[in-house]
Amino acid sequence: MKNTIGSSTKLILLHPYIQKQGSSNRFWALAFVSFLTLAFLLTLIYTRESKITTSIAVASTITSTSTPPLSKAVARALVHYASNSNNTEHMSYTDIKHIADVLQKCSQPCNLLVFGLTHETLLWKALNHNGRTVFIDENRYYAAYIEEKYPEIEAYDVQYTTKLSEMKELIAGVKEQVRNECKPVQNLLFSECKLGLNDLPNQFYEVDWDVILIDGPRGYWPEAPGRMSAIFTASVLARSKKGGNPKTHIFVHDFHQQVDRITSDEFLCKENLVKSMDMLGHFVLERMDANNFQFCRNHNSTTANSSS
Repeated sequence: MKNTIGSSTKLILLHPYIQKQGSSNRFWALAFVSFLTLAFLLTLIYTRESKITTSIAVASTITSTSTPPLSKAVARALVHYASNSNNTEHMSYTDIKHIADVLQKCSQPCNLLVFGLTHETLLWKALNHNGRTVFIDENRYYAAYIEEKYPEIEAYDVQYTTKLSEMKELIAGVKEQVRNECKPVQNLLFSECKLGLNDLPNQFYEVDWDVILIDGPRGYWPEAPGRMSAIFTASVLARSKKGGNPKTHIFVHDFHQQVDRITSDEFLCKENLVKSMDMLGHFVLERMDANNFQFCRNHNSTTANSSS
């Protein structure tokens, strides 16, 4: 029995080296396939992201370079309908058209700053459609309402601390501090000048404003804030520009009002008055050297013999 089994049974021995060699080959094959798969996935992801990035860049370039300026026909239509509104507080056609003409000539992108949310708010935004338009108003609730109703409008509220009845004292205070807190060239964010607005967002003071329209705050009674702060702030922003066009167009609406005319003479200066029409005063101010401590070249105070 044993002999039969012994003679018919064949014993097969596998050398340990052969087993290890087979496992090793399978391991390296698996590793190689995994590497190729990972490389393929990384290549696929990189290529996809590159295409997306390129597409976004191309789209941004097309958007920024292909937006045409507002046509004269559209601008005329906007001015026409805005000036013929039934609203009794709207600007006259003459005043609106003069501001619109300046905005049409403003180099793009144009930075427009408007003091006051008025009947013409949407008009100014539309006329400066390729640029940045910012509105400042004394009524925080109305500013919030406008931004909610018109999300494209950028508006900020500001708290005026001045009174119309204090105009002469406030102007005199600026003259006393003209070499310190009330300098013609400064960053108002760090100023304590009573007529300077310093509680707006930090980035506001970094913008080089090309056109500034003063059509607020509202009110001409003794306790009203008046436009002294708006006019003073506009004059400093224009003189303190760091770049862009060295000239700034400043419009003062209701220029026939005594307080606005006196304050404009003090800080915007008669020699910078380009045109006065209807209810609008148009000034052009140039960037000024930081060592200059005089607002006007030929300064003759108009407050001595005037009352508010």
